[in-house]
Amino acid sequence: MKSIKFLLPLLLLVFIALIACSNSDDAVQEQEQDEVNNNTDYDITGILSKFSGTGLSYAVNGNTVTFTTQDLPNHTSPYWPTDNPLYEAYNGTNADFRINPNRISAQNIVFTITLNPEEASNKEVTPMGPIGISRNGVVFFNQYAAGGSPLTNEINSFDQYLGHPAGQGNYHYHIEPTYLTEQFGDDTFLGLLSDGFPVYGPLENGEIITNADLDVYHGHTSETADFPDGIYHYHITSDDPYLNGNGFFGTPGNVSL
Repeated sequence: MKSIKFLLPLLLLVFIALIACSNSDDAVQEQEQDEVNNNTDYDITGILSKFSGTGLSYAVNGNTVTFTTQDLPNHTSPYWPTDNPLYEAYNGTNADFRINPNRISAQNIVFTITLNPEEASNKEVTPMGPIGISRNGVVFFNQYAAGGSPLTNEINSFDQYLGHPAGQGNYHYHIEPTYLTEQFGDDTFLGLLSDGFPVYGPLENGEIITNADLDVYHGHTSETADFPDGIYHYHITSDDPYLNGNGFFGTPGNVSL
């Protein structure tokens, strides 16, 4: 009986120790899973070298990168002044093309973007105007025409590379920048939104991406050629909203015009 009395406290101590270890292991596993889910270790520094264009520069300062762009496309367009070497009459495939009255002119647009993007707790809707920058320095606009209306009619003013200028002459892409996908491939890195997450073309792993493959912000997490460990990224698709959905997945940086 005495030996049993001595064994009971010992067994109780062992049981408590096992429970504590189990709880500790669970806590570690939960923390590891949270790290996978949150994935706050993204670093986009490696793709900055892909940015190159007329009047485009960037500088890294701590954990941010500052892009300064004149927003000038490095391809032909009927929106260049006729005396510009890049002027070319419309030769695209849209039979309903109607040139708008604006012409391309140099801008001074500055983006300050984090190098370590992460999911935002409170998602922000994209504003009218620049929401990101493509790898050739041309800015991205969201899926709306002036006044927040659909692009249905405005699409007919997109040039042969599917961009056009706004009233102040700032050229931009709302939908697939075909100059870039023709040059680099349909699965290529196209640029960044101002929250730091990358934008890719309409192809992934040999398959065309559709809206059904993406979340409400028009992105998903998977491996890419530039991020073999995976990263959240946006995709261009052929249907509305084309580039971005209900807002930024991350926290947008500063944009000044």
